[in-house]
Amino acid sequence: MARNVVTASLSLLLSVVVVSATAQVSVPPNQVDHFKDTSMLVPPPGAKVAIIEWEDLECPACAHAFPFVHMAIDHYHIPLVRYDFLIPGHMWSREAALYARYLQDKVSPEIATDYRRQVFASQFKLASKDDLNRFTQEFFTKHGKQMPFVVDPSGQLQREVNADVALGDKLGLSQTPTLVVVTPKGWIQVKDVSDLYQAIDEAEAMVGSAPAEHGKVAKK
Repeated sequence: MARNVVTASLSLLLSVVVVSATAQVSVPPNQVDHFKDTSMLVPPPGAKVAIIEWEDLECPACAHAFPFVHMAIDHYHIPLVRYDFLIPGHMWSREAALYARYLQDKVSPEIATDYRRQVFASQFKLASKDDLNRFTQEFFTKHGKQMPFVVDPSGQLQREVNADVALGDKLGLSQTPTLVVVTPKGWIQVKDVSDLYQAIDEAEAMVGSAPAEHGKVAKK
């Protein structure tokens, strides 16, 4: 009988260790969304820690999160895996995502990131698709590029955006931005972007990486 109790205790201990090794938590704590399939919440090959983000270019909360996220990846030197997730009812976010994909695939990732940055900063004056088109034309001109007459003639860019949205649906997204710090051992959802550094520190501790020197990101 005693041996059975010991065996049961060991089994319980091992189950706790396994749960800890595949942690699925949030900062602030106890606010994890009810995700469905989390198989995609892993870092890219070769990375111990990464940030995964789903964003909509017409989303004000995404605009708020953008500088925090990019400060974090620069500070910690970790990759960002970014996906588009289109919010129904947004008038021009699909077109903006297509322009961003065109720049990403045909021009350069850096210019595509700058386009996203400037779209977020200009949301307050983009009230229609026409506004977005004028803004995008000016962006291309400032960067010495010719804006294509048809941005996606083959439909490839739309398929890429659709694949991102489908992945978000598979996860069970309910909002943008959705931010998750991921490791091979588990993941941490970031519910408040001002806690992003804390989440990365916890993720690095999870995989045994030495965190960089910093202070907590201040709320704006």
